Amino acid sequence: MDYKRLIAGAMALAMAATAASCSNGSSSSESSSSSSEAAIEAPEPVTEAPTEELLPPVPAEASDPNAVTFDSGVFPFATPKTVDDDSAQGQLEVVEVQGNKMLRFTDDGKNHANGTVQKIQIDAVKLLSHENVAKVRKIEFDVYADATASDFKNDDGDLLKAPGWIGGGGGANVAGDKWYQFGEWSGGEYNFEMSGAAHGEFKFVLAASGQCWDETMEEAVFLIMRWGAQNEGNMYVDNIVFYDENGDSLPIEKSGGETSEPSEATEAAEKSTDTEAAIDEAVDNGIAAAEAALNEAQSKADEAIAEASSMAAAMQ
Repeated sequence: MDYKRLIAGAMALAMAATAASCSNGSSSSESSSSSSEAAIEAPEPVTEAPTEELLPPVPAEASDPNAVTFDSGVFPFATPKTVDDDSAQGQLEVVEVQGNKMLRFTDDGKNHANGTVQKIQIDAVKLLSHENVAKVRKIEFDVYADATASDFKNDDGDLLKAPGWIGGGGGANVAGDKWYQFGEWSGGEYNFEMSGAAHGEFKFVLAASGQCWDETMEEAVFLIMRWGAQNEGNMYVDNIVFYDENGDSLPIEKSGGETSEPSEATEAAEKSTDTEAAIDEAVDNGIAAAEAALNEAQSKADEAIAEASSMAAAMQ
C-alpha cells in the first residue's frame, strides 16, 4: 500500500475542511456587523415636549378680614416719602389692577436711571386704636411693580418691558424715638409688564426689649421701601395686615380710611333717630303754634276788656 499517497490525501481533505470553516465564520460575522449598523442607522423618532404657554400673574386676594385693601379709594394714613437724599420722586394714588384696587407709588420715571428708592410711609395710629398699636408684633403686606420702559435686559441680552427683580426692606420709629430696621422682602417678574405679589413680613423681633410701638405714640409709622430697580416703573402695595404676638390680626379702625356697609342695626338706629327728630320738631312746632294762638287770644281779651271799660265810663 502506498502510505505516502494516503497521508497526502488526508492532509488535503483536512486543509479543505479548515478553509470551508473559516469562510462560513467570516460570512456570519459580516452579516452580524451589517445588522448592527442597520440598527444604529435607524433610531426611534424623538417626540418634542409641548411648550407651556406663560400666563401673566394675577393679584393676590385678601385672605384676612382685617386687611387694608384700599377698596374705599382713600388713604389718609399713607404718604410718599420723597425728602431723603436717596428718595425717588412720585405721588400716591389708588388704581385698579385686574379688578383689584391697590395703592400705587407713581414714579416720576427716573427711579431706575437715578438709582433711587421708592418709599411709602404708613401711620398705624390712623388705622389702629392706641391699645392695639402697642400689640403689633408683625406686619404683612403684598408689593407689586410694573415696567414703564423696555430697559430690563434678560440673560439672553434682550431688552424687555418687565420689572425684573423686585425687592427692598423697611423700618419703623419705635418707643424712645428710635429707628428699628426690618428684614428684607423680594420677588420678581421677568416676562410680563406687571408683576405678581411679592409678600413681605416685618417683625418686631426685639419687642421684649421695648423696640416696638406703645400706647403713648402719636405717630407709629413704618416704611415700605423698594430699591435696586432693574427698569423704570412704579411700586404698588396692598393687603396690609397687623398681627399681635399670638398671630391674631388686629381690627382696623374704619375711620382710618376703609369704609364698610352700614349694618341693619345701624340703619335702624339712624331711622329711629330721624323719627325722633321729626317728632321733636312737630312737638316744638305745635307748642309754638299754641303759644301764638294763646297770645292772640290774650290780646283780643285785653282789647275787649278795654273797650268794655271805656263804654262803662261813658255811661256814667
